[in-house]
Amino acid sequence: MRRGSWKIRIFIGLAIVAFAFIQKCSNTEKNPYTGRSQHITMTSDQEIAIGLQSAPEMAQQHGGLYPDQQLQSFVASVGNKLVQNSIAKETPYQYNFHLLADEQTINAFALPGGQCFITYALFSQLNEAQLAGVLGHEIAHVIGRHSAERIADSQTWQTATMGATVGAGDMGSIVGSIGQNTLLKNGRGDELESDELGVLFMIQSGYDPYEMINVMKILKAAGGPNRTPEFQNTHPDPENRIEKIKDAIEKYKN
Repeated sequence: MRRGSWKIRIFIGLAIVAFAFIQKCSNTEKNPYTGRSQHITMTSDQEIAIGLQSAPEMAQQHGGLYPDQQLQSFVASVGNKLVQNSIAKETPYQYNFHLLADEQTINAFALPGGQCFITYALFSQLNEAQLAGVLGHEIAHVIGRHSAERIADSQTWQTATMGATVGAGDMGSIVGSIGQNTLLKNGRGDELESDELGVLFMIQSGYDPYEMINVMKILKAAGGPNRTPEFQNTHPDPENRIEKIKDAIEKYKN
Protein backbone atom coordinates (compact mmCIF):
# COMPACT_ATOMS: atom_id res chain seq x y z
CA MET A 1 0.00 0.00 0.00
CA ARG A 2 1.33 3.46 -0.90
CA ARG A 3 2.13 5.82 1.97
CA GLY A 4 -0.46 8.38 0.80
CA SER A 5 -3.23 5.75 0.69
CA TRP A 6 -2.28 4.54 4.17
CA LYS A 7 -2.57 8.08 5.54
CA ILE A 8 -6.00 8.53 3.94
CA ARG A 9 -7.14 5.22 5.39
CA ILE A 10 -5.97 6.26 8.88
CA PHE A 11 -7.72 9.62 8.53
CA ILE A 12 -11.02 8.05 7.47
CA GLY A 13 -10.84 5.51 10.25
CA LEU A 14 -10.17 8.14 12.89
CA ALA A 15 -13.02 10.25 11.52
CA ILE A 16 -15.44 7.34 11.88
CA VAL A 17 -14.27 6.63 15.43
CA ALA A 18 -14.58 10.33 16.33
CA PHE A 19 -18.08 10.44 14.86
CA ALA A 20 -19.10 7.45 17.01
CA PHE A 21 -18.05 9.15 20.22
CA ILE A 22 -19.38 12.58 19.27
CA GLN A 23 -22.72 10.93 18.56
CA LYS A 24 -22.55 9.21 21.95
CA CYS A 25 -21.92 12.51 23.75
CA SER A 26 -24.75 14.24 21.89
CA ASN A 27 -27.17 11.49 22.94
CA THR A 28 -26.29 11.61 26.63
CA GLU A 29 -29.14 12.50 28.97
CA LYS A 30 -29.86 12.41 32.68
CA ASN A 31 -32.27 9.75 33.87
CA PRO A 32 -34.88 11.67 35.92
CA TYR A 33 -35.56 8.65 38.14
CA THR A 34 -32.03 7.52 38.97
CA GLY A 35 -30.12 10.76 38.45
CA ARG A 36 -27.52 8.97 36.33
CA SER A 37 -26.30 10.32 32.97
CA GLN A 38 -26.79 7.79 30.18
CA HIS A 39 -26.20 7.36 26.49
CA ILE A 40 -29.70 6.72 25.10
CA THR A 41 -30.81 6.72 21.45
CA MET A 42 -34.49 5.82 21.78
CA THR A 43 -37.61 7.28 23.37
CA SER A 44 -39.62 5.67 26.15
CA ASP A 45 -42.38 4.96 23.61
CA GLN A 46 -39.88 3.06 21.47
CA GLU A 47 -38.76 1.08 24.53
CA ILE A 48 -42.38 0.15 25.26
CA ALA A 49 -42.94 -0.90 21.64
CA ILE A 50 -39.81 -3.08 21.63
CA GLY A 51 -40.87 -4.75 24.86
CA LEU A 52 -44.41 -5.46 23.71
CA GLN A 53 -43.21 -6.80 20.37
CA SER A 54 -40.56 -9.05 21.94
CA ALA A 55 -42.61 -10.36 24.87
CA PRO A 56 -44.42 -13.23 23.07
CA GLU A 57 -41.19 -14.57 21.58
CA MET A 58 -39.37 -14.35 24.90
CA ALA A 59 -42.21 -16.20 26.63
CA GLN A 60 -42.16 -18.89 23.96
CA GLN A 61 -38.46 -19.49 24.54
CA HIS A 62 -39.36 -20.48 28.10
CA GLY A 63 -42.29 -22.74 27.27
CA GLY A 64 -44.91 -20.01 27.24
CA LEU A 65 -46.81 -18.70 30.24
CA TYR A 66 -47.42 -20.90 33.27
CA PRO A 67 -50.97 -22.27 32.90
CA ASP A 68 -52.18 -21.51 36.45
CA GLN A 69 -54.04 -18.19 36.24
CA GLN A 70 -54.18 -17.87 40.02
CA LEU A 71 -50.38 -17.88 40.19
CA GLN A 72 -50.19 -15.45 37.28
CA SER A 73 -52.48 -13.10 39.18
CA PHE A 74 -50.39 -13.47 42.32
CA VAL A 75 -47.19 -12.52 40.49
CA ALA A 76 -48.98 -9.56 38.91
CA SER A 77 -50.36 -8.40 42.25
CA VAL A 78 -46.93 -8.39 43.89
CA GLY A 79 -45.41 -6.57 40.92
CA ASN A 80 -48.17 -3.97 40.79
CA LYS A 81 -47.85 -3.37 44.54
CA LEU A 82 -44.20 -2.50 44.01
CA VAL A 83 -45.05 -0.17 41.14
CA GLN A 84 -47.77 1.66 43.04
CA ASN A 85 -45.54 2.28 46.07
CA SER A 86 -42.45 3.48 44.22
CA ILE A 87 -41.23 5.94 41.60
CA ALA A 88 -42.17 3.34 39.00
CA LYS A 89 -45.73 4.72 38.97
CA GLU A 90 -44.36 8.09 37.85
CA THR A 91 -42.65 6.65 34.79
CA PRO A 92 -44.26 6.34 31.33
CA TYR A 93 -43.68 2.59 31.18
CA GLN A 94 -46.35 -0.12 31.00
CA TYR A 95 -45.53 -2.72 33.64
CA ASN A 96 -46.73 -6.27 33.10
CA PHE A 97 -45.59 -9.29 35.10
CA HIS A 98 -45.46 -12.77 33.62
CA LEU A 99 -44.84 -16.19 35.18
CA LEU A 100 -43.14 -18.44 32.63
CA ALA A 101 -43.71 -22.18 32.38
CA ASP A 102 -39.99 -23.04 32.36
CA GLU A 103 -39.37 -25.39 35.32
CA GLN A 104 -35.67 -25.91 34.57
CA THR A 105 -34.13 -22.46 34.15
CA ILE A 106 -33.78 -20.29 37.24
CA ASN A 107 -34.12 -16.80 35.81
CA ALA A 108 -35.95 -13.49 35.79
CA PHE A 109 -35.56 -10.66 33.32
CA ALA A 110 -37.16 -7.47 32.02
CA LEU A 111 -37.61 -6.15 28.50
CA PRO A 112 -37.47 -2.45 27.68
CA GLY A 113 -40.65 -0.60 28.55
CA GLY A 114 -41.94 -2.69 31.44
CA GLN A 115 -42.43 -6.34 30.46
CA CYS A 116 -41.11 -8.37 33.42
CA PHE A 117 -40.73 -12.16 33.56
CA ILE A 118 -39.87 -14.83 36.11
CA THR A 119 -39.56 -18.54 35.42
CA TYR A 120 -41.50 -21.07 37.48
CA ALA A 121 -38.16 -22.70 38.35
CA LEU A 122 -37.20 -19.59 40.32
CA PHE A 123 -40.70 -18.61 41.45
CA SER A 124 -41.25 -22.02 43.08
CA GLN A 125 -38.30 -21.41 45.43
CA LEU A 126 -39.44 -18.00 46.69
CA ASN A 127 -41.76 -16.67 49.37
CA GLU A 128 -43.74 -13.49 48.69
CA ALA A 129 -41.11 -11.10 50.02
CA GLN A 130 -38.39 -12.80 47.98
CA LEU A 131 -40.60 -12.63 44.90
CA ALA A 132 -41.00 -8.90 45.57
CA GLY A 133 -37.22 -8.58 45.69
CA VAL A 134 -36.83 -10.28 42.32
CA LEU A 135 -39.61 -8.27 40.67
CA GLY A 136 -38.36 -5.03 42.24
CA HIS A 137 -34.95 -5.74 40.74
CA GLU A 138 -36.53 -6.21 37.30
CA ILE A 139 -38.63 -3.04 37.64
CA ALA A 140 -35.39 -1.22 38.43
CA HIS A 141 -33.87 -2.45 35.16
CA VAL A 142 -36.78 -0.83 33.33
CA ILE A 143 -36.55 2.45 35.25
CA GLY A 144 -32.79 2.46 34.84
CA ARG A 145 -33.27 2.09 31.06
CA HIS A 146 -30.50 -0.49 31.10
CA SER A 147 -31.55 -2.28 27.91
CA ALA A 148 -31.81 1.00 26.00
CA GLU A 149 -28.39 1.99 27.29
CA ARG A 150 -26.81 -1.31 26.26
CA ILE A 151 -28.36 -1.02 22.79
CA ALA A 152 -26.95 2.49 22.39
CA ASP A 153 -23.52 1.44 23.64
CA SER A 154 -23.53 -1.51 21.24
CA GLN A 155 -24.30 0.83 18.34
CA THR A 156 -21.43 3.11 19.35
CA TRP A 157 -18.93 0.25 19.51
CA GLN A 158 -20.09 -1.16 16.19
CA THR A 159 -19.38 2.19 14.56
CA ALA A 160 -16.06 2.59 16.36
CA THR A 161 -14.98 -0.93 15.41
CA MET A 162 -15.77 -0.21 11.78
CA GLY A 163 -13.66 2.94 11.94
CA ALA A 164 -10.75 1.14 13.56
CA THR A 165 -10.94 -1.62 10.96
CA VAL A 166 -10.85 0.91 8.14
CA GLY A 167 -8.00 2.81 9.72
CA ALA A 168 -5.77 0.04 11.03
CA GLY A 169 -6.90 -3.35 9.82
CA ASP A 170 -6.61 -5.85 12.68
CA MET A 171 -6.77 -3.05 15.26
CA GLY A 172 -10.52 -3.15 14.70
CA SER A 173 -10.78 -6.46 16.51
CA ILE A 174 -8.92 -4.95 19.48
CA VAL A 175 -11.38 -2.06 19.69
CA GLY A 176 -14.22 -4.54 19.38
CA SER A 177 -12.80 -6.50 22.29
CA ILE A 178 -12.55 -3.34 24.38
CA GLY A 179 -16.16 -2.60 23.56
CA GLN A 180 -17.31 -6.04 24.69
CA ASN A 181 -15.40 -5.74 27.95
CA THR A 182 -16.92 -2.31 28.55
CA LEU A 183 -20.43 -3.66 28.01
CA LEU A 184 -19.66 -6.52 30.40
CA LYS A 185 -18.54 -4.11 33.09
CA ASN A 186 -21.54 -1.86 32.59
CA GLY A 187 -23.82 -4.87 32.77
CA ARG A 188 -22.55 -5.64 36.26
CA GLY A 189 -23.16 -2.02 37.24
CA ASP A 190 -26.73 -2.36 36.02
CA GLU A 191 -27.25 -5.35 38.29
CA LEU A 192 -25.92 -3.55 41.35
CA GLU A 193 -28.04 -0.47 40.62
CA SER A 194 -31.10 -2.69 40.25
CA ASP A 195 -30.31 -4.52 43.49
CA GLU A 196 -30.18 -1.20 45.36
CA LEU A 197 -33.42 0.10 43.85
CA GLY A 198 -35.06 -3.28 44.41
CA VAL A 199 -34.26 -2.99 48.12
CA LEU A 200 -35.80 0.49 48.19
CA PHE A 201 -38.96 -0.72 46.44
CA MET A 202 -39.30 -3.60 48.93
CA ILE A 203 -39.07 -1.24 51.89
CA GLN A 204 -41.56 1.19 50.34
CA SER A 205 -44.02 -1.69 49.80
CA GLY A 206 -43.68 -3.10 53.31
CA TYR A 207 -41.54 -6.14 52.51
CA ASP A 208 -38.57 -7.27 54.58
CA PRO A 209 -35.52 -6.18 52.51
CA TYR A 210 -33.31 -8.81 54.16
CA GLU A 211 -35.21 -11.37 52.10
CA MET A 212 -33.26 -10.03 49.11
CA ILE A 213 -30.15 -11.54 50.72
CA ASN A 214 -31.90 -14.90 50.80
CA VAL A 215 -32.64 -14.51 47.08
CA MET A 216 -28.90 -14.15 46.47
CA LYS A 217 -28.28 -17.32 48.49
CA ILE A 218 -30.81 -19.16 46.32
CA LEU A 219 -29.07 -17.92 43.17
CA LYS A 220 -25.69 -18.92 44.55
CA ALA A 221 -26.94 -22.42 45.37
CA ALA A 222 -28.45 -22.70 41.89
CA GLY A 223 -25.08 -21.90 40.37
CA GLY A 224 -23.46 -24.84 42.12
CA PRO A 225 -19.82 -25.20 43.11
CA ASN A 226 -18.56 -24.60 39.56
CA ARG A 227 -20.04 -21.15 39.05
CA THR A 228 -18.57 -19.03 36.24
CA PRO A 229 -16.01 -16.61 37.72
CA GLU A 230 -17.37 -13.11 38.20
CA PHE A 231 -15.08 -11.49 35.66
CA GLN A 232 -16.49 -13.76 32.95
CA ASN A 233 -20.11 -13.08 33.84
CA THR A 234 -22.45 -10.17 33.24
CA HIS A 235 -23.78 -10.54 36.77
CA PRO A 236 -21.71 -9.84 39.89
CA ASP A 237 -21.04 -12.81 42.12
CA PRO A 238 -23.91 -13.32 44.61
CA GLU A 239 -21.50 -12.90 47.53
CA ASN A 240 -20.51 -9.45 46.30
CA ARG A 241 -24.14 -8.56 45.65
CA ILE A 242 -25.03 -9.49 49.23
CA GLU A 243 -22.58 -6.94 50.59
CA LYS A 244 -24.02 -4.22 48.35
CA ILE A 245 -27.56 -5.20 49.36
CA LYS A 246 -26.63 -4.87 53.03
CA ASP A 247 -25.30 -1.38 52.28
CA ALA A 248 -28.57 -0.48 50.51
CA ILE A 249 -30.65 -1.73 53.43
CA GLU A 250 -28.66 0.47 55.80
CA LYS A 251 -29.10 3.39 53.42
CA TYR A 252 -32.87 3.14 53.03
CA LYS A 253 -34.31 1.36 56.07
CA ASN A 254 -34.73 4.61 58.02
